[in-house]
Amino acid sequence: MAVLDTDLDHIFPSSVLPPFWAKLVVGLVAIVCFARSYDGDFVFDDSEAIVNNKDLQAETPLGDLWHHDFWGSRLSSNTSHKSYRPLTVLTFRINYYLSGGFHPVGFHVVNILLHGGISVLMVDVFSVLFGGLQYTSKGRRLHLAPRASLLAALLFAVHPVHTECVAGVVGRADLLCALFFLLSFLGYCKAFRESNKEGTYSSTFWVLLSIFLGAVAMLCKEQGITVLGLNAVFDILVIGKFNVLEIVQKVLHKDKSLESLSMLRNGGLLFRMTLLTSGGAGMLYVRWRIMGTGPPAFTEVDNPASFADSMLVRAINYNYYYSLNAWLLLCPWWLCFDWSMGCIPLIKSVSDWRVIALAALWFCLIGLICQALCSEDGHKRRILTLGLGFLIIPFLPASNLFFRVGFVVAERVLYLPSVGYCVLLTFGFGALSKHTKKKKLIAAVVLGILLINMLRCVVRSGQWRSEEQLFRSALSVCPLNAKVHYNIGKNLADKGNQTAAIRYYREAVRLNPKYVHAMNNLGNILKERNELQEAEELLSLAVRIQPDFAAAWMNLGIVQNSLKRFEAAEQSYRMAIKHRRKYPDCYYNLGRLYADLNRHVDALNAWRNATVLKPEHSLAWNNMIILLDNTGNLAQAEAVGREALELIPNDHSLMFSLANVLGKSQKYKESEALFLKAIKANPNAASYHGNLAVLYHRWGHLDLAKKHYEISLQLDPTASGTKENYGLLRRKLELMQKKDV
Repeated sequence: MAVLDTDLDHIFPSSVLPPFWAKLVVGLVAIVCFARSYDGDFVFDDSEAIVNNKDLQAETPLGDLWHHDFWGSRLSSNTSHKSYRPLTVLTFRINYYLSGGFHPVGFHVVNILLHGGISVLMVDVFSVLFGGLQYTSKGRRLHLAPRASLLAALLFAVHPVHTECVAGVVGRADLLCALFFLLSFLGYCKAFRESNKEGTYSSTFWVLLSIFLGAVAMLCKEQGITVLGLNAVFDILVIGKFNVLEIVQKVLHKDKSLESLSMLRNGGLLFRMTLLTSGGAGMLYVRWRIMGTGPPAFTEVDNPASFADSMLVRAINYNYYYSLNAWLLLCPWWLCFDWSMGCIPLIKSVSDWRVIALAALWFCLIGLICQALCSEDGHKRRILTLGLGFLIIPFLPASNLFFRVGFVVAERVLYLPSVGYCVLLTFGFGALSKHTKKKKLIAAVVLGILLINMLRCVVRSGQWRSEEQLFRSALSVCPLNAKVHYNIGKNLADKGNQTAAIRYYREAVRLNPKYVHAMNNLGNILKERNELQEAEELLSLAVRIQPDFAAAWMNLGIVQNSLKRFEAAEQSYRMAIKHRRKYPDCYYNLGRLYADLNRHVDALNAWRNATVLKPEHSLAWNNMIILLDNTGNLAQAEAVGREALELIPNDHSLMFSLANVLGKSQKYKESEALFLKAIKANPNAASYHGNLAVLYHRWGHLDLAKKHYEISLQLDPTASGTKENYGLLRRKLELMQKKDV
């Protein structure tokens, strides 16, 4: 291995950077590349996995983390994503506790530090990959390959494809998985610490520890289990020095010495393979039992190739996806947060020019595999084998070979495979340097790649700081991706720019005429703009395309209610509840429908259901109090109001509604206290001051009544009821003054 390191001497002179300083430089470079994202928002999937995930909050028992998926749903549910990453969620929960809430800075800082730590660890990993596991008689490793390991670690630290994992908080699953994956690999390497002859001694403890760390990696992200396969390849092909070319030749020549192969007689190897196989099988069995049901149900828009009828079409497109992943490693300039929904059109014929990419990929892969397995140079075999192992094995769960995945291309799954890419690239630079005299040119190219990648990381980290920048950056990469337009529209709608949001939602529906979520959101905006006919058409189409889309059924009911089509509205609400039994907002809207139809008992029952399902549903509580107040059931209204305030003690609207009830019941002192408390919480609510003035008016505190009438009219000069009451009060005060005179 000294040969490769010597070839790289013109880039990193032998006197530069001892191991400690090399690791420090790698760690600092890794942190600097992504430091710009430290104060970013929660973006894209962060909202569902963190902000809306109740597993992060103290109210959820810690034990629930082991029965829920990454997004907080029960694994046994048919709608669960089946992504089981309890240790990652646990770190989110610790972040939430230490930050005192959903403050993204703490979450981002942990991700950045994790990437820095992993990059430092990569120096040791690359040292093993390039230098081997030969030891001195005192147990010290020979051939540390400091230059090759430093270059490869720097290439890893600054690779822009890592931005999604580092700058996106949900990428922590990939970071933690990579951390324990690498620790598992290094632990397995410890099993071969023996002087003089490499690979003749194994430690059961280190093998078992490696399997345990692999299980921890899998509990951070499913990809972690592949480390067992990598360890097996490392053991057989590198430690066992299994030469495929030699075996093939002996088989072809029927050589009897095949029976006496040292590998087949190596009891230690067979024992380690048994441990790895048993550990992997046990982990898969436990994972299957925990999952409860079958695999998650993905839709055609998530992964269109997997739904193709022709096996040939599926195979061609899968391989094209592999070539795109390879291109992202080679040239990480065009990066996108999502590659689904038309971003990559299906290849339906071998005449499609993109088939060239498949041919190029397999031409390179086959050449590398042949060299890795059949080269007479043992050092070359070691590097290429481990490089390809790291490149291919961790990628297998995302390959669609064993099960359908829910994406087309995902940059986050390349975090671990990029290790193999860095090995191969470093080996390539060493080979070029060896066979050319223009060593300074190669050094300039290497330094240029490092600097360009650092710049790209900084720019891309900035794009991940906010959803607006992230989504807009995707337009130039995937203009045909309906989800990109949908997310830009959603972001604009959240900011109140409905006109621009409508334009992007319409484009999303045009690109994907079955995009029910875009139809639902567009229908909602049109409903708010009172364009009810088009809103009804869109929402009706959405539920025809996806009959179990509960939110669209509810929104359709709201539109039909606004159109005075009450029977149709009630039916739509019932359909929503049928498909989502625990749907408090739908019960709330159903109650509003019943109230409009003067079906007061039904309305109260619907709102009560809403509060049972969601005790903090303020609107449902408020409507119950108001309806009971308006129908003269003051005692019942008071009881409901007190019950609501016990559950939501700081809700000023509930204080206001209960204060009105208490005032009518002539409980003036208690009513006054609630009004004042509500005003303190929301001092600019004209109705709060107006109704407090009415209370004082009834109570006989006329000066206070006058004061709050005037404040109310300053806040809302158009309030006719307040004007009328204020006029009555002034006339009364004038009469009193005349009597006094």
